[in-house]
Amino acid sequence: MVAPMRDEYVHAVPLTWLYVPGDRPDRIIKALATKADRVIVDLEDAVAPQKKAEARKNLHLLSEHPDRPTEIRINAINSPWFDDDCMVVQQLSHVSVRVPKVESPDQVCLLGEKLPGKSLTLLIESAIGVENAYLLAQASPSVESLGLGEADLRSDLGVSDPAGLSWVRSRIVVASRAAGLRSPAMSVYPNVRDLDGLALSCAQGRDLGFVGRAAIHPKQLETIRRAFQATAEERERAQRIIGSVAGAAQQGSGTFVLEDGTFLDVAMVEEARRVLGRV
Repeated sequence: MVAPMRDEYVHAVPLTWLYVPGDRPDRIIKALATKADRVIVDLEDAVAPQKKAEARKNLHLLSEHPDRPTEIRINAINSPWFDDDCMVVQQLSHVSVRVPKVESPDQVCLLGEKLPGKSLTLLIESAIGVENAYLLAQASPSVESLGLGEADLRSDLGVSDPAGLSWVRSRIVVASRAAGLRSPAMSVYPNVRDLDGLALSCAQGRDLGFVGRAAIHPKQLETIRRAFQATAEERERAQRIIGSVAGAAQQGSGTFVLEDGTFLDVAMVEEARRVLGRV
């Protein structure tokens, strides 16, 4: 019989993010009403240069939803809009920040100065960013996670086949975990009609160690959630692992063997807890 799940076993992690253009207040309101775990209001690629100021003004809508987990993707550090973005974002107490095209630890330190107290997701979109992934991940306690900007990265690397990014994706997973960050979420899947392709891509990313994915349309959210949620069988097994190893530890043993012959030890408990967090 599986032991009942206790609260300390569960640390829920976000599985779905939804991008929305910052210059479309109607879409921001709709996005906030979706079931996305986090909404990303985009001030960068989705907004034309002449509409950047308008997009920043629309951020006031987020103040009406202080309990809604929200991120803002600002413009890159070397862009002409960076300083203005930071000034506006800093006035919003409950948002975290997604920063594109990060390449160096010095840039992360600058972000800490410009955005004190904000949790940061760093998007890696260049070869030098990939090479510096671990340095970026541990450059500041404000860094919450890493991510990939795959369109720009493919252009920088000259990669025409998405399979050419497999090593890079694994590199980001390893750098994140080595720095003690949560597992990264996948980059967006650009074809909003191809839900079968999205599901397959998510499954491949999950096998590489990614947890969750960003979406560019609400219709993608459910496919992403199903792909990364723990199944009933996975949750049952995780509960059994935690309960069995805890029982063995109480008896003075650091190991345990499940009924199917699987050898367990305390090192597997953390992975089991992560599984239970994918809800």
